[in-house]
Amino acid sequence: MIEHIDFSPLKIDNAEQARRLFHGRGQGYPGWEHLSIDWLPPVVLITLYKEEPRDGLMVLAEQLMARLADCRSVQVQFRCRPRAPTERLLGVAVEQLTVEVAGLTFQLQLGRRQNCGLFLDMSNGWQWLRERAEGKRVLNLFSYTCAFSVAAMAGGAESVVNVDISRAALSRGRDNHRLNGQDTRKVTFQGVDIFKSFSRLKKYGPYDLLVCDPPLFQKGSIDLKRDYKKIIRRIPELMRPGGLMMLCLNAPELDESFLHETVAQACPACRYLEQISPPEVYVEAQLGKGLKVLIFIYEG
Repeated sequence: MIEHIDFSPLKIDNAEQARRLFHGRGQGYPGWEHLSIDWLPPVVLITLYKEEPRDGLMVLAEQLMARLADCRSVQVQFRCRPRAPTERLLGVAVEQLTVEVAGLTFQLQLGRRQNCGLFLDMSNGWQWLRERAEGKRVLNLFSYTCAFSVAAMAGGAESVVNVDISRAALSRGRDNHRLNGQDTRKVTFQGVDIFKSFSRLKKYGPYDLLVCDPPLFQKGSIDLKRDYKKIIRRIPELMRPGGLMMLCLNAPELDESFLHETVAQACPACRYLEQISPPEVYVEAQLGKGLKVLIFIYEG
């Protein structure tokens, strides 16, 4: 039963920071593959990919609220149900909130969409970009709510171009920049289909840094297996020689070799440099099944 989870390994050393507390999806905890738990101060969000008895959920909620003195609400999102509804288990109703991660502030919305507005497994990538962004032109593809853009501007980027087919997500991204006190005159928001807009993106370049974090599948927009190479082929048109690229892949059935092979075929002038791992809480029983973030350099 879910109430028998041992929470002693949970690290909650800084209750002010948003973080994942438990990552069952990585299959590192047999029996709990359907469960993830996030701390989004002051909310604990339980995510279920398989139904659990109500009694067990309530015991779990009580345990979590007892562990976190600042917790005001425990909620559960049922990814196992149509439209992924969210329900409050304990505490007060909280739908909109701002959280801090690695010194950056983001706006979240709970209960309205499947995703709340932030992917915490990318936090090490944000830090990598922030440390290299000073004076650079940055292209952020599939930007969603612009977390990478916020990180780049915090690192002193000259400019950032955010591209996403969802104008609503870009609007929330603009709010995230404002929350961090950043000058949005240096940030461009393009609500377009990337594959139909490369000529438009070229006029803001050439770029020194590129982030590509596509969804696994987006109806009418992208299919990774088919379309990732279309992006890589455009690197010579978009990047300066010596520019760095962060290529992300979050598809369990595709490992790092997919990215290496795609880059080798579509743009041989790119050379692999390193891989960025997600935070240590994202335990993966099988290497290559979880988030992959690879860094390449375009040598021109």
